[in-house]
Parts: sequence; C-alpha cells; structure tokens
Amino acid sequence: LIKEKGQEEPFDLIFMDVQMPVMNGLDATRAIRELDFDYAKNVPIIAMTADAFSENVAECLQAGMNAHIAKPIDLNLVLAEIRKVKNK
Repeated sequence: LIKEKGQEEPFDLIFMDVQMPVMNGLDATRAIRELDFDYAKNVPIIAMTADAFSENVAECLQAGMNAHIAKPIDLNLVLAEIRKVKNK
C-alpha cells in the first residue's frame, strides 16, 4: 500500500520479502521506485530473504532496496540496519 502523490507518507520504512508468490520483492521494489513522487523514490526498503550470497545482496540493491537482511532474522542485525537506513 503506497498512497497517492500528495497524501501523508504511510510508512517510515518497508521490510520487503524477496520471495513472494505473485510479485517477488525485487519487482515490487522496482514498481515502488518507479512511482512518480518523492516518497516512493526515497522510502527505505530493507530486503528480508534466506538468500544471503553476495550476488543476492547485489541484486536487491540494484532493484532499489537500501539494505539486505538474511533469514533467520537476528533482531540486533535488524535494529542495526534500521539505524543505518534511517540515518542516511
């Protein structure tokens, strides 16, 4: 759910599952980034996936995500990544 241009910004950041059934997280991120308003282009998006190889991380970043967290989730790592993307 990304709101229309001119409306309140709905999220501080998005955790994006990369392996979703209908539209994967890479395509969803690209679609968000292509929307024609600043919020969609700038909201931090953090990938969450079991794929942790360097090429998977690079693919997420190339799709427009700001960070990558491998599953299983480590809460300390999640908090560290949130701090990184929110301080940019």
